[in-house]
Amino acid sequence: MSLPAADDLFRPTSDKPAVRAVPDSPEDAPADAPAKKSRATKAAPAPKGASGRIRHDEKMTVYVTADELLAIEQTRLRLRAEHGLAVDRGRLVREALHLVLEEFEAHGEDSALVRRLRA
Repeated sequence: MSLPAADDLFRPTSDKPAVRAVPDSPEDAPADAPAKKSRATKAAPAPKGASGRIRHDEKMTVYVTADELLAIEQTRLRLRAEHGLAVDRGRLVREALHLVLEEFEAHGEDSALVRRLRA
């Protein structure tokens, strides 16, 4: 017995734009989207882009307040409702982390991360 695919279960039923999952890999990305390089080995440097929806070998537990969790969930729902992007909370947090670390690499002492941690 085979189960229906997600596309069969969640097909659009109206003229509203369909919600789409954020591409997992460069092959799934639109042609005009920049390609992300994947890590070939564990010894290779960290990828320049956020890791996205791949199997992650490492785990980190982060405790957040109820308000922070609510803000993350509201952002996830707005991404879906207003931009048609279906992302899970983990993906959202990894993307946000990537943005902060990228900005820190580029601006160091003048980065928002350093300023906020000093405040």
